[in-house]
Amino acid sequence: MNLKKVKLPHTLVLIYIMVVLTVIATWVIPGGEYERAEKDGRTIPLAGSFKFSERQPQGVGALFISPIKGFIEASSIIVFVFVVGGAFAVIQKTGAVTAFIHNLALKFGESKALRALLIPVTMIIFSLGGSIFGMCEETMPFVLIFVPLALSLGYDTIVGVSIPFVGAAAGFAGAFFNPFTVGIAQGIAGLPLYSGMGYRIVIWVVGTAIAIIIVMRYASRILKDPKISPTYKEDLERRKSLELDMAHQEKVVLLKRHKRVLFLFLLGIALLVFGILRYKWYINEIAGLFLALGILSGILGRLSSEELAKSFVSGAKDMINAALIIGCARAILVVAMDGKILDTTLYYMAKSISSFHPIISSQMMFVCQCIINFFVHSGTAQAALTMPIMAPLGDLVGITRQTTVFAFQLAEYINPVLPTSGVTMGVLGLARLRWEKWAKWLIPLLIIWVIFGFLSLIPPVLMRWGPI
Repeated sequence: MNLKKVKLPHTLVLIYIMVVLTVIATWVIPGGEYERAEKDGRTIPLAGSFKFSERQPQGVGALFISPIKGFIEASSIIVFVFVVGGAFAVIQKTGAVTAFIHNLALKFGESKALRALLIPVTMIIFSLGGSIFGMCEETMPFVLIFVPLALSLGYDTIVGVSIPFVGAAAGFAGAFFNPFTVGIAQGIAGLPLYSGMGYRIVIWVVGTAIAIIIVMRYASRILKDPKISPTYKEDLERRKSLELDMAHQEKVVLLKRHKRVLFLFLLGIALLVFGILRYKWYINEIAGLFLALGILSGILGRLSSEELAKSFVSGAKDMINAALIIGCARAILVVAMDGKILDTTLYYMAKSISSFHPIISSQMMFVCQCIINFFVHSGTAQAALTMPIMAPLGDLVGITRQTTVFAFQLAEYINPVLPTSGVTMGVLGLARLRWEKWAKWLIPLLIIWVIFGFLSLIPPVLMRWGPI
């Protein structure tokens, strides 16, 4: 079979098929629940408290109501996508970003050395963001910067998405400090916060290096033959719309209004980082920041009120597809929880790994966490859901709690491909990149990351990796 001729349905159709399959699963998988208790402001399941309960099969109503509930539960990220899309449309309308990217592209194109440094340097920066302060949703705005930049340098949309998104994902999974995954998981497991940092730093370095090598090799191939890109046709049209015609190798003069907009944008990014680190900003605060950036950019860029409003609406309208996919993706989790099969799935996974060698058990924990990640994408939520079960289970099968936490965090490597992830679909929506094209390119990297995850779990088991 020629895989190139296989055409998958629209992403929204694929997501809805998953909703249908989850509804069917509620008729097959027994219902069950863990008892839960409040701890440090979080509701966590109590180990050993699982009880089978009456099955709650979902029906036709769930097929149509769950996406509505999904929209409500994912409302913050959907609003975020609309606001960021609208704000960047306004910024682009000022002409400042197009002029800056054009000039930057010329600068990087002046020498092979500068071109070679772009991908590794920027991916390391994003990886540090993912590792230190859990950069994830925050990569969305950068997609709208790096996709045009990548196109202007002769790369494709996939390279533009990979620099911020894959870079941050590498850091998030190999985190040595992330308070939203490592910090919370260690706290629940009863470990000293941020213990075991030395080994995690090694894993972060190797995991990030793997991502950089894969992206750089692919980018090099695209430079040699742009037609091998899965997004070749779309990129041709996008280059025209972005006016990134590199045939005329002349610098664009940045007007004062352009410089004001660019300065405001840099100030906004600095404020974004400060707000995340100092005040723990999340989706709502970041969306508010970009709304302000869009309005102020329109004013400083001397757009009329009519131009500002129309640009914002146009940018937000482009995000409708992403918003529909995000809401429908969250419906899968809604059905699993309403059908009481999420806890049952967790119970059987935990039960199945208790009869193997500790190395195999740790790797099975990793696999279990990857499967759970399909439903629960928030690292914080997954830590709260699984660590109360997995930590004591590790004690029983000879796995230290540090290793159990490590298996949990490594599962984040698969997040960039999950069609059920609001962040993933939001990123792809902003980039106007079809999920199936992204997944086909990303899967080889994920396979390498998963193998790396399996191997990196062996030393902790052998050395009985403890708290320090």
